[in-house]
Formats: sequence, structure tokens, C-alpha cells
Amino acid sequence: MSNTAVHPPPQPTTDQPPLRTPSRKHVWPLLPLGTAAMLFAVGGRWDVAAAAWIFPVLLLRFTRLSRAWPGALWTWAAHLAAVVFWIQESAIGFNPVVLAGALALAALQTLPFVADRLVQVRLHPTAASLVFPAGVAAVEFLITQVSPFGTAYGSLAVTQHGDLPLLQVVSVTGPWGIGFLIAYVASTVNRLWERASWRSGLACTAVLLGVLLAGGARPAFFPPQGATVRIAGVTPARGVTDTLKATLARFGSGPGGVAAAPAAAVRPAMTAVEDDLLAATRREAAAGAKIVIWPENAVRTREPDEAAAIAAAQRQARRSGVYLEIGVRVYSTTPPAYGRDEALLIDPRGKVLWTYQKAHPIPGSERFTPGDGRVPVVRTPYGRLAGVICYDADFPALMRTRADIMLVPSHDWKEYGAAHTDKAGLRAVENGYALIRQDAEGFSAAYDAEGHVLATSDYFTTDRQTMVAYVPMHGVTTVYDRIGDTFAWLCLAALAALTVTAVVRPRRPGDR
Repeated sequence: MSNTAVHPPPQPTTDQPPLRTPSRKHVWPLLPLGTAAMLFAVGGRWDVAAAAWIFPVLLLRFTRLSRAWPGALWTWAAHLAAVVFWIQESAIGFNPVVLAGALALAALQTLPFVADRLVQVRLHPTAASLVFPAGVAAVEFLITQVSPFGTAYGSLAVTQHGDLPLLQVVSVTGPWGIGFLIAYVASTVNRLWERASWRSGLACTAVLLGVLLAGGARPAFFPPQGATVRIAGVTPARGVTDTLKATLARFGSGPGGVAAAPAAAVRPAMTAVEDDLLAATRREAAAGAKIVIWPENAVRTREPDEAAAIAAAQRQARRSGVYLEIGVRVYSTTPPAYGRDEALLIDPRGKVLWTYQKAHPIPGSERFTPGDGRVPVVRTPYGRLAGVICYDADFPALMRTRADIMLVPSHDWKEYGAAHTDKAGLRAVENGYALIRQDAEGFSAAYDAEGHVLATSDYFTTDRQTMVAYVPMHGVTTVYDRIGDTFAWLCLAALAALTVTAVVRPRRPGDR
């Protein structure tokens, strides 16, 4: 730490407020304080919404007052600590893919701090205030484009999932808009910290108030449609699930595992789970459900038995008169994937309307061959139904689909289920549809197009996880649905333009 010195910007001319220059002893506490705050703003189960607004202020202050490259290295270490913390609290587990991803994600998230440190000192204060927010939004967007992790990690928007007025901005900008706003506040606070600039504070306050007022007024301009449909999500009882898990564990997961196991050894446990789901479907249909959704991998079947398992679900859909979405895990001896992760929608006549294959297997833990990423949409008396599987909902571009109701069969685990469902809920606001996420061994929830939670169910607090929601049958068209990631691309372009401007403009006394 001894080679780190405080280098304040040049003293301003008399038309700017006086610069406040801290001593070196006041700089280093910013790093641990900012890192500690960031641990609770990573999209995990221990998130605190306010922490997402605090940590960028502290880390940005640290990088501005440190030498450029030592400051960047320490900021990268802070982000790496946050990634590791998220992996630990979410019980994801380390493997080579996860470790490489953690190192890369931390490096990408450091770039906005580096850009701010090198670029903003050469710009007019108004332009300088945009460097960091444009960088944060651009990096959040790039993570979904170049990494296999989507918005599972690295998006600040999910930390604000409980603030519905603020959350409405994603219907215009996508999730990148909230990261931009948080970073804009951090940049403005640092500006005020450096010198009392009331104009910067007023501008930032006006932007935030405008976003919150517009978000709060959205229901008045885009009221939810009155017609609803009863949707039930069902998960098999824990007893039959545990028996099946114990049976499958005896045969491992390799090519010679479940797929090659004797039918008599695995079929009874598989059939017991499916029978439980069929009974739950009958019960919910009799109670008035028109759409029933099973979770991801609800039906586990060897490839020779797949047709019979699907046929049983078709018969039940026809007898109950419901649209039935089923998740199917097929065990195969065919390389390289040795299986498939699918979701099928069956109509009340027993016809399979789509067979969708998961487009984004979880890196490092799922070996399925990815599907083509074409989200199926069908018109029904209850609106346009669409469907993806679990991790697919972490990719905003894939989820930008014209639908009224999005069905998301999922399968998580106790430490990550609730946080993962919160992330998926943002897609409903972005795209203007209701979203139903039925999560095996996790946290299920139903959302309307404004992000209101219509129903929830926790697998770990009940023996039989059943979720029932009355869901709007008509969605709305959002700006984000129309323009896609235009805001993110504009942030990338703005960051490039600001960088070029800073490079070609000579630094002069009084710049900042």
C-alpha cells in the first residue's frame, strides 16, 4: 500500500467551487467499506437494496483518489471478493468454469471504474458525470453478450426488485437502466464530495424523481386488463421426490448411469413421481385451473419410456380440459449430451403444441445439447402463451417475446431459488407479460406485467408445493419490447465517444 499516493485533480478556476482534498489516511477505509457493502448487492439471498447504491459511491471515490493502476487492481480484488461471496452464499460450488467466470466477471466490472478514473478528469463536468453510468450499463450488457452467465450475476437491477416504481424503467431501457441510474447517483455524489456543485445535485435529483414518478404513474397509463385465468403450478410431493433422487443416485450420471440402468430398477420411482403430478393436475383442474404447469425435470424418464410418459400427460390434459406444461428430463445413452432437458405444452385436446429444448444449459453443470433458442408462442383462449426453461430467463434478449403469459418451469435449490426467481420476475416488467415460474426445490412465483407478485410458494416450507394465481390474460407492449437493447448500445457508443473526446482533448488547468 505504500506506493499509493493521493493525486487530486488540478485546482479549478474561480468559476468552480473549491476542490476538497482528503488526506491519504481517509482514502483506504473506502476500499473495505465499499467491498463490504457490495457483498450485499450481488443478486443473492442476503441482498440489501440500499447496499447497491452505497458501494459504487465508496469504490468510485477510492479509485478517483488512488493511482490509476494500483486503484484498478484493488477494485478488481473487491469485485472478485463479491463474486466469491455470491458463489458461496448461493451454494453454487466451485469448478474450473465457475472460477474462470469469477475472474473474468470481476475484471469486466472493474472497467467502468478504470474508465472513470482515466477519462472523466479530461472532460467538462456534465460529460464527465456520464462516464461511469455509461460504463456500468455497457458492461452489464456486455456480460450477457460475451459470457454464458447472462444476468445470473452482474446486474444491479435485481437488487431493486422490491421497488416497483423504480423497476418500471426496465420496460424502457431493459435491466441496464437501473445500473445506469445507480452509477449516475454514485458519480454525482462523488462530484458533490469533491466540490459543492449544487447544479449536479439538482440534475441528479430531478432525474431520479422523474423516473420514480413515471414508474408510479405507469399503472394509470397502462392499466392491467380485467380478464384473468386461473393457473396452477404443481410440484411432486417431497416423499416421492426423495425416493426418486435416492434411486437415481445409485446409478450415477455418466453414460452408463440411469439411461443404461435396468428398467425395473428405476421405472417404479419415476412412475410414482409422474402419478403424483397427474393426480395434482386433476385436483387443480377440478378446482378451476385452466392452465397447469409442472417444474423443470418434473418427469424423469429413460429414452425408451419417454413416449409413454408424454402420452400419460396427454391423456390427463384431455380428461381435465387444461393446457398442461410439463418439464421432462430424458436420460439417453447417445453422446455427447446423454439426455435432453425439455418442456412440452399440451392443449385440452391432448395435442402437443410445442416441444422446447433448453437453450442455455448451466455452464459447468449441465451437459445437455442446447436448443435453438426459438421461444415458442401459441394463441389460446387465455392469450398468447410462451415458454422457456429456468436459466433461459437469465438472458433478456431471448425473453423479448410477444406474449401475454410466459411459462417458466424451473429447478433450483434452497440457497438460490428465491434469488433466481426474483431475477426472472424482471423479464415480466421488461416485456409486458405475466410470468409464472414453477420451481422444483426452490421458490415459485407468479408476476404480472408491472412486477406485482400474484402468488408464491416455497418448496421447503410445505410438503406439497402448489401455487395458484389469477393471471391477466392480456399483456402490454413495452418500449423495451419495441426497441430492444438500444439504450445499452447508446451507452456503449457514449462511452466510446467520451473516451475519444478525452484522448484528443489536452488536459488543462481548471478542467477538473
